Amino acid sequence: MKRISLFLLLLLSFSLVNASDEKSTGLLSASYKVDPSEYISKKRLMGGATVSLVQAETSDLNVLIGDIYELEGYTFSVEAFGGYFIKDALAVGLRAGYERTKAEIDFALLEDLVDLSQKRKYLSHGFLVEPYLRNYLKLFNTNNLYFFNETAFSVEYSSGISQTDDDEEMSKTLSDAWTFKFGLRPGVNIFMVNGLAFETSISLLGLSSTISTIDENNEKKSELNYNIINFKVNLLALNFSLVYFF
Repeated sequence: MKRISLFLLLLLSFSLVNASDEKSTGLLSASYKVDPSEYISKKRLMGGATVSLVQAETSDLNVLIGDIYELEGYTFSVEAFGGYFIKDALAVGLRAGYERTKAEIDFALLEDLVDLSQKRKYLSHGFLVEPYLRNYLKLFNTNNLYFFNETAFSVEYSSGISQTDDDEEMSKTLSDAWTFKFGLRPGVNIFMVNGLAFETSISLLGLSSTISTIDENNEKKSELNYNIINFKVNLLALNFSLVYFF
């Protein structure tokens, strides 16, 4: 985290040192002006997509407090986004996504104390809509590398069902949640061939508010509302996308 903060301070210092030669780009100022032939110039379009699949499977696994007889699950997510450059280095756009998670686990915990043995199944769906404003900062005299920052407001809805069976009774839990986020998302574009760029960015940093309800066996059990302020950069949760500019 300290190295990241030092890198950002060096970038800021570099911009301030070159303030006398700054050119207006988007909402910020950069060291070099955007040429009309560049892919981040006014009236250009961009579009990108991300697909992710995470799978887990194991059997006869001994853990510290019990045994996992069988575990199988996956999380699939897809996300698409597009934008239009209303001026040089400044684009407005929309991001949309879908996520599905499914898991099954058969386990026994604390056999010498409570002998908790259960089979659980879980399935959830999530949807995302996010309008954003993306501002590019051209710090180097090249057409292959651009830093950017997004200011975004996202609305997420997720719905899940969990079934628990302990060989004596079966219970079902339904959960619904709305999550609203507002914050910043820094990133970088690296152009590989004509119009095609590799993009990496961090998760949205800022404010998050979630409203959720939980029903158990068709009876409302609880309602949970919470707010989070998060400006922590997680390098293990970077976003990678392919983006086409035209």
